[in-house]
Amino acid sequence: MRMIASAVTLVLVTFCLAGDPADLKTELRFEITVGEGLLPAPQDGRLLVVLGRRNKDPEPRQSINQTGNGGPAVLGVDIRGLKTGSKVIVNQSALIFPLEHLARVPDGMYFVQAVFDYNPDIRLHDAPGNLVSEPVGMKLEPRAGGTVKIELTRKLPAEELPAETAHVKYVKLRSELLSQFHGRPMYLRAGILLPRDHGTDTERRYPVRVHIDGFGSRYTDVGRRMDVGANFRSYWLSDRCPRMILLHLDGAGPFGDPYQVNSANNGPVGDAVTQELIPYVEKMYRGMGRPSARVLDGVSTGGWVSLALQIFYPEFFQGAWSHCPDPVDFRAYELIDLYTDTNAYVNRRGFERPASRDLNGDIRTTVGHECQLERVLGRGNRWELSGRDWCCWNAVFGPRGADGLPKPLWDGSTGKMDLSVLEHWKKYDLRLVLTKNWPTLGPKIKGKLHVWVGDADEYYLNNAVHLLDDVLSKAQPAAEHRFVYGPRQGHSWRGLTESQMMDAMAEAVVRGQNTQP
Repeated sequence: MRMIASAVTLVLVTFCLAGDPADLKTELRFEITVGEGLLPAPQDGRLLVVLGRRNKDPEPRQSINQTGNGGPAVLGVDIRGLKTGSKVIVNQSALIFPLEHLARVPDGMYFVQAVFDYNPDIRLHDAPGNLVSEPVGMKLEPRAGGTVKIELTRKLPAEELPAETAHVKYVKLRSELLSQFHGRPMYLRAGILLPRDHGTDTERRYPVRVHIDGFGSRYTDVGRRMDVGANFRSYWLSDRCPRMILLHLDGAGPFGDPYQVNSANNGPVGDAVTQELIPYVEKMYRGMGRPSARVLDGVSTGGWVSLALQIFYPEFFQGAWSHCPDPVDFRAYELIDLYTDTNAYVNRRGFERPASRDLNGDIRTTVGHECQLERVLGRGNRWELSGRDWCCWNAVFGPRGADGLPKPLWDGSTGKMDLSVLEHWKKYDLRLVLTKNWPTLGPKIKGKLHVWVGDADEYYLNNAVHLLDDVLSKAQPAAEHRFVYGPRQGHSWRGLTESQMMDAMAEAVVRGQNTQP
């Protein structure tokens, strides 16, 4: 990881912007200082300056991850040894998104905010301990120059588990497996929903529904399901809802969402979930503790995770209900074919490769555009350290480099792919895993894979689902899988209601109990 050395109180950040046109120049600069008492010891991290055009969010930092040309301008630089008394200058040499240069920022009113991101365990700009400034409204004229002074005045509060209720519980469990891997204390976090009669029927044991939500969703999100007036709350507490424990996994880690599987960079996350977290929850809250009484479901990231956990731990779970899963066949890694393409940003016809579309097929973003934001967010201007989507896939699927960090699948500046890493990636191509191991794996997951995806998925995820479906449809012994497609439906399409899915899960649990030895 490249870092900027700082042995004095003035730190001048001087990254070069590749391909910077010579006629673009501005004397505008941002001078960032640190408030008293916020950093008792020097810290290394990523400093972000956000220029929000509208005060739509309470703070511009809440829009940092927004792609598209309508998002805020974000500048990012590395800092080593930041401390009280340091003065950091961020200027036109900093990497910027979505514009090509700070001089391209239009004149006008902005809400400016700085973030110092240095939490090593949770790769989010709003992670506990990170420093932020108060948003300041001001007029910027980049061609006229000027110095904008910003003070980091707040440390984001330390993590505290939310208040619990009779039906909503939270877990923060030290993982011995992950602590050993990372060489420091690491924790598994989860939200839990208890069934209606859990507190009164104290002899009863329950199946566990393991739920994984969309990219980066936190375990605390489970509480919103039980807000007064929420449709889910009414259903969960009704007579018609099958009695289960819902276990909501957490989507945060050192490189962003860990995707709940073992990997070279995140460590043995899958083993920790299956050997530590789930048994702990089953013991604590009276789960049945049997494979036939564990089911999975998820959406988007969670769609991939639910399938992957069922495939990698075929006898630990009774079935997976997956919605719009992330790429399940790397011949369609969104629109990249990892086995034939050589550049992530440009397709074989020489055009920029799309990364997302709207329901009418019009292009919203490209891979290069999205990775430019990830380069701004990632330390060392490295997209593979951003904590965002492409970074997380790379950390989960790819090998660890000689520097101890995820080895990138492609060059962040050019998109040229490093094909030497593909052998490692193949371990996470669910289609390859299934086809290579079908004689032994097939009988263990027969009838356990259920997938729904819109055929107009904004991220082209339907392509990989079709490819996997084709393979499973020809498998012997038969897979007895269920794949359902929604014509003209996008990424948010579910294909069945909550009650329909819960009923199907309950039937699978009963079937498993009746057929187990």
